[in-house]
Amino acid sequence: MSGRKDEELQGISLLGNQGTRYPMEYYPAVLEAFDNKHPYRDYFVKFNCPEFTSLCPMTGQPDFATIYISYIPDIKMVESKSLKLYLFSFRNHGDFHEDCMNIIMNDLIELMQPRYIEVWGKFTPRGGISIDPYCNYGKPGTKFEQMAEQRLFNHDMYPEKVDNR
Repeated sequence: MSGRKDEELQGISLLGNQGTRYPMEYYPAVLEAFDNKHPYRDYFVKFNCPEFTSLCPMTGQPDFATIYISYIPDIKMVESKSLKLYLFSFRNHGDFHEDCMNIIMNDLIELMQPRYIEVWGKFTPRGGISIDPYCNYGKPGTKFEQMAEQRLFNHDMYPEKVDNR
């Protein structure tokens, strides 16, 4: 069985920690990364986060969404428990849906420097309207920059059936 060596897990402090504290304010410093054991291969990692909550900056009312984060790692990968705690830190954060998705993407780019990443929020309707912001990034000067442009232009060509979520 192939496991991770201690030196590969340096900087990972949350996984397996029984004394987890949940941040009550936006807290990007909670994000942790570890080394990609397969940097020679392009592959997707996808997170489905169905319990995202943030606050409307105008009314203070809660907004709920499922967040989809997909990325092609380069050297670093995000540790999933730290991602969970990071997303939880938006619970009392007031920002528009579009801003939240771009903030999440920017923080993950800063953490990992992925080859490619996309963040898509599917918010539940409020006032009869749902908002589904999508943003992406491909490493400049690579095939992933072109991939980002192509996926942006075609990401919603086949919208899902709306079933009031």
